[in-house]
Amino acid sequence: MTKTILYARVSTTDQTLDHQRTQAEHVGFIIDEVVADHGVSGVTTTLKERPEGKRLFDMLRHGDTLVVRWVDRLGRNYQDVTDTIRTFMRQGIVVKTVINGLTFDGATQDPMQEAVRDALIAFMAATAQAQAEATKEAQKAGIANAQERGDKYLGRKPSYTRAAFSQVQDMLAQGSGTSEIARVSGLTRQTVLRIKRDPVACEETLNRWDR
Repeated sequence: MTKTILYARVSTTDQTLDHQRTQAEHVGFIIDEVVADHGVSGVTTTLKERPEGKRLFDMLRHGDTLVVRWVDRLGRNYQDVTDTIRTFMRQGIVVKTVINGLTFDGATQDPMQEAVRDALIAFMAATAQAQAEATKEAQKAGIANAQERGDKYLGRKPSYTRAAFSQVQDMLAQGSGTSEIARVSGLTRQTVLRIKRDPVACEETLNRWDR
């Protein structure tokens, strides 16, 4: 029995898992299962290096459909994205995007159709990397401008409130597990793990934004 699996990479607070699934279902996808990585970089971390991305390769079978919001969810590195999509197609897996409704299918034997498909894959992967690089340069410019004005660069706004931070700290002290804390606090597991690993840095981030 074939499956339709949604893969989501949630890298910011406005790219929630629920939002990506709702978008997919809104355009007609019937999702059998959702696989998601939280807080991982699409530039420096390939899909196979991500915990759930690696599991995705093990789960998908011939005839399955992989749904992503856009190709940048697979990654923001040209080589990684093109290699990933072509690997899936060789295995008989169809890759579809929610945005623009693109379909990448390895079943075609027509050389012209293959050429158009491969050119589109290359273009979309290159666009994803270009957007990531533009965002990085814009962030650098923002830091430089803030330093010139004598302002302190705040960095990315934390995805947790002070109340949630305190709740996580309390539950960690009580010996609660990461999954339980994430469920109760409404935070992602990645955020809970970040607070657990370095609570001082997380509190400093809160303090910067509170000023």
